[in-house]
Amino acid sequence: MSVKHAISRGLELGRSVFQLGLLKSGGRVVAKLRADRFRVGPSVRTVQPQAFLPSRYRYYRTSLKGLAAQLQSAGFRRRFGGGSPRNRAVFLAFGLGVGLIEQQLEDDRKSAATCQEIQAVFSKKRFQTPLKPFTSGYKLEDYIIGNQIGKGSNAAVYEAAAPFAPPKGGENGSLVQLREDEEEGETNRSLTCCSLKKFPLAIKMMWNFGAGSSSEAILKSMSQELVPAAAQALKQENEQITLDGHFGVLPKRVSAHPNVIRVYRAFTADVPLLPGAEEEYPDVLPARLNPDGLGNNRTLFLVMKNYPRTLRQYLEGSTPSRRQGSLMMLQLLEGVDHLCRQGVAHRDLKSDNVLLEFDSDGCPRLVITDFGCCLAQSDSSLQLPFNSMWVNRGGNASLMAPEVTTAVPGSGVVIDYSKADAWAVGAISYEIFGQHNPFYRAVGLESRSYQEKQLPPLPASVPADVQLVTRLLLRRNPSKRPSARVAANMLHLSLWGRKALANQDSIGMKKLADWLLCQSAVVLLKGCSGPSGYTVEAELQRSFLSNLDLEDLRTAVGFLLYGREQRQACILSA
Repeated sequence: MSVKHAISRGLELGRSVFQLGLLKSGGRVVAKLRADRFRVGPSVRTVQPQAFLPSRYRYYRTSLKGLAAQLQSAGFRRRFGGGSPRNRAVFLAFGLGVGLIEQQLEDDRKSAATCQEIQAVFSKKRFQTPLKPFTSGYKLEDYIIGNQIGKGSNAAVYEAAAPFAPPKGGENGSLVQLREDEEEGETNRSLTCCSLKKFPLAIKMMWNFGAGSSSEAILKSMSQELVPAAAQALKQENEQITLDGHFGVLPKRVSAHPNVIRVYRAFTADVPLLPGAEEEYPDVLPARLNPDGLGNNRTLFLVMKNYPRTLRQYLEGSTPSRRQGSLMMLQLLEGVDHLCRQGVAHRDLKSDNVLLEFDSDGCPRLVITDFGCCLAQSDSSLQLPFNSMWVNRGGNASLMAPEVTTAVPGSGVVIDYSKADAWAVGAISYEIFGQHNPFYRAVGLESRSYQEKQLPPLPASVPADVQLVTRLLLRRNPSKRPSARVAANMLHLSLWGRKALANQDSIGMKKLADWLLCQSAVVLLKGCSGPSGYTVEAELQRSFLSNLDLEDLRTAVGFLLYGREQRQACILSA
């Protein structure tokens, strides 16, 4: 064997270490990924990236470090490096092959460090509330209540204002008011705009059937509603009450996020006779207001910002553009990811439970609301023991993920909600792009039994990457479904990183890391608000950069490249 042939053989041996099982499952995954995944051609069957890939990558890198140390040991050199010149040449080439892989690991370490530095910068920039701070408002008498603006299965919502004086002098009028730039950015009809200026708040009055009339009993029974509550929402004495509701323990509340509703005040009070109560919900009134009523005398009131409409109401009369639709879907994924990171599953996500306003550029801003059915846990596992049919699985049965609807109660059975809300976003995306929700009556699919091939196609005008994300989110098997974070990363890359994805593979991330640095500089220079107010795109870019993770980003790139290769293979075979 010639030296040239020996070196070639050694390089091949170095690459095949992973296939020979020396690195076990991590090596097999990487070898398969490098050999098969991203070849393009009509005769090649593309292999889809897996949601479990990041953990395997971590094992793969750890194994490589151990292998490199072994190669450097004297015993290994004596065993394989001694003997004939041919053996020495093979060993040298083998080491060279592993060294090339070590270079890839070094690039990974640099990319991971870049992501961590960017995340550290943007995670410090907290979301600013659209309402000015206030110190009063713990009594119903503090508010002027207007007309009813919404009604659900467990509450009624009224527009409201708070005309109490500010704690510090120098300002006139109501302290609780929308910022002027938000008001100027409204593009709604004049009546709605005037109503929002006059009543910038909304008060949600819960219906109390069986919680009793003490403040402690009410707060414990309705603790899920307090998940999005601000730090000063409750009076200090009520803050000491342990909040453990029917669906999980709530030791802390979620932090503020632009796509999650914020509750500014929460208090209990006697149920008043509000406009439309006797006509709209007479049965839930207490006996002192309606002799036939079934409600208790006191209940919980929640004070929030007043939004002009729900997502469903907006979509009934408007069709967003391609880009706006992508941004709307991305906002829902960002909101769901924020909740998942803090151990909360909404479990009742639908277009009725998403509020909508417009930013200064006229782009719809979406806010997830109504947490009455949520699962809130301190360990962030989002797993609910399901030992009986009496365990509540959530709200809207039509938009329950397959793993929730098909669960069978039994000893040791748990329902994993970590990707259930992301599945619901996939279903809602049909509504955003002007189609019937496939899991409502108009189409008639059931999440319990549908097959993925039965899902109707989205309009051809919808961007191909958005169609891919929707299909992936609606996978029946949650282990093959991307998380909300990975799906959000896919849309971010599709919207703002298309050039960075050109000639990109799923392993090398250096080009993408360079793009992230440029993107960070642009966002920092622009800031999150301009002269005319906050913009949806700026908030989304900041949210993306504050949640950077190399493995999540790598998985998102893999899914995008997989989808694009599938499309190219279809074109070539047509």
